[in-house]
Amino acid sequence: MMIQIRPDRQTLYWSATWPREVEALARQFLRNPYKVIIGSPELKANQSIRQVIEVVTDLEKYSRLIGLLKEVMDGSRILIFVETKKGCDQVTRQLRMDGWPALSIHGDKSQDERDWVLADFKSGRSPIMIATDVAARGLGRTNHVKD
Repeated sequence: MMIQIRPDRQTLYWSATWPREVEALARQFLRNPYKVIIGSPELKANQSIRQVIEVVTDLEKYSRLIGLLKEVMDGSRILIFVETKKGCDQVTRQLRMDGWPALSIHGDKSQDERDWVLADFKSGRSPIMIATDVAARGLGRTNHVKD
């Protein structure tokens, strides 16, 4: 495929993490690359974070989420990402109705409400937080599930 692309192309790669294996693969397709590092190159991803990615149908999502929560609910905090504000509120409401200590955070919440939700999440009083992808930017993450 790369042979079919014009030789005077501009190729850009970026990543929050840049493992050696990925860098070696990228170098196969780059000529005279520039590397820009923002922050410290010694920063490493938190190895205690467990990331779960599964492909399920819409009908299976909630029951699989409950299964995952039962597996990992050990006093740690869990961050679940959803695509929409409406979905964020729906998942939170259903979890709370089923007895799970969940709160939601997204752009339609007031700043006071977002601060309160974050404080409850960070303290562990509400160890499950449902967030939209946009709301997730800049959050210190512990554990999370992406819907």
